[in-house]
Amino acid sequence: MTDFDAIDALLAGARQEVPLPPVDVRRALREGLSLSRAQVAQALGVSPSTVGGWEAGRDPSGEVREKYAYFLEGAQAKLADRSEEAAAEEDVEPATAEDETGESDDVESDEVEALAAPRPCVLCGTPAHQEVAGFPQHLDPADCGTTTPAAPAPEPEPEKEPAQATEPAHAAKPAYAAKPAHATKPAHAAKPVRVVPVGRRMQAASQEPDLIASAVAGALAQHGGDLEAATAALVKKAIPDAMALLDETRKGGRYDVVAHPWIPDILRKQTARGADRIWEARPKWARTELPPGLHEVTALDINGAYLSALKTHLPIGQLEHSTGFDHDRRRAGVHLITPPAWDHEAELPNPIGNRDEPGPLWVTEPTLRLLLRLSGPKYGLCDPPEIHESFTSGATEGLLEKFRVALKEARDRAIAEGDDVTLEYVKAMYSKFVSTMGESNYNRELYRPDWMHLIRSQAFANLWMKAFKAHEEGLTVVRAMGTDELHVIGDWRRVFPEGRGVSEVKVKDTYTVGEEPDPAAAGEDD
Repeated sequence: MTDFDAIDALLAGARQEVPLPPVDVRRALREGLSLSRAQVAQALGVSPSTVGGWEAGRDPSGEVREKYAYFLEGAQAKLADRSEEAAAEEDVEPATAEDETGESDDVESDEVEALAAPRPCVLCGTPAHQEVAGFPQHLDPADCGTTTPAAPAPEPEPEKEPAQATEPAHAAKPAYAAKPAHATKPAHAAKPVRVVPVGRRMQAASQEPDLIASAVAGALAQHGGDLEAATAALVKKAIPDAMALLDETRKGGRYDVVAHPWIPDILRKQTARGADRIWEARPKWARTELPPGLHEVTALDINGAYLSALKTHLPIGQLEHSTGFDHDRRRAGVHLITPPAWDHEAELPNPIGNRDEPGPLWVTEPTLRLLLRLSGPKYGLCDPPEIHESFTSGATEGLLEKFRVALKEARDRAIAEGDDVTLEYVKAMYSKFVSTMGESNYNRELYRPDWMHLIRSQAFANLWMKAFKAHEEGLTVVRAMGTDELHVIGDWRRVFPEGRGVSEVKVKDTYTVGEEPDPAAAGEDD
């Protein structure tokens, strides 16, 4: 074979790449059919993240490209068929009675009867010689008098053969005539507005570009679809990306985020590697005694603890000092309190965590609110804490709500589609966002150590409330640790929903504790 023959063979075997629609069309076609990335990926034999990369601009090649092009072409045809069917339905007008019978539906001829003797018209009160659907009424509007009833006329002699009434060309429509059964459908129905919950209210979903999806698609394209490399790159830039998302979600917000306010000394580190003076009430509690017998313990993992804790009362501006025993629920910050005694250590953890030193301590807003709640008439578990002084500012629970919702939606979508890249990226965003908003060299855009303490404490308070719920529902609480670990004995599935959502729990571990009762010992007792 000569060189020219080899070239001819190469050209003969070469195939032109199948064309693909533009990037913005690919995702629209998939979502138009209500298909997830995971469903498309399973049909094509690839991963959901790979499909996400294709929708972001990275093109497949070879056989998988032909399959993807075939899917997109079929999706486009199916959506076109749906559009034609919808347009055909809109063009069909509902038939009226006149269309079907050739007569007007104002007054049906079989409902008009002549009266043997005139009777007062139901519309004007003057004598009428016909009745419509059983009601005396003038058929000609010209014969219908005023609405003031006239004096009744003497009854004439009955006619032997009453004349058949004929329907006038323009009969008055009775006041009681039924409306058409099918109202005409508007030619152009208004497009529904997608809304999302924000606090107690619903708001229109943002039409801004999806920063999280764009970042994931860009990382996948940059690393040629390598999932591990893309995930590592995304986690590395999670902090600046979280700040960009915060800025995006705060657009149009009612309050401006004060990123670098004055901070009191109690919120500053005492040494370079030391801590400040705020007590976060982190739980590290274990039950000291269990009932006799062998017990199976389930260690539950609370999903997205820090993500849920972003919904907490945060001070908006600079903290201001105050003294006194009153607590203003419109403000939030840190408080110097004398905590109440806790008499339920055998069954439930102390709400202020493991603290052995007596006396006053600085706690956060979530801890104080939890103590006040437990001291109220609904729970009655302790006395109210004694407040000595506070550093607070006007507060709102929804300051980070749109930020939290954006992260939650991305997390839920990633779980549903089996997208581990996005899931790890989102987890890094909210966990690093919380941990670096204090005195950290990794995030110089936001210096709010008060927020950091409050969000962490809210996560601890949320865990405490789950422990209390388990206790109230008859479960035995064995251990509570950190932000997300709760060990219980009993049928926990009737108390907590199982799953990976932020309102659900999943099993981290199961183990047994205790001893089987000794039959011999039981016999001796008898």
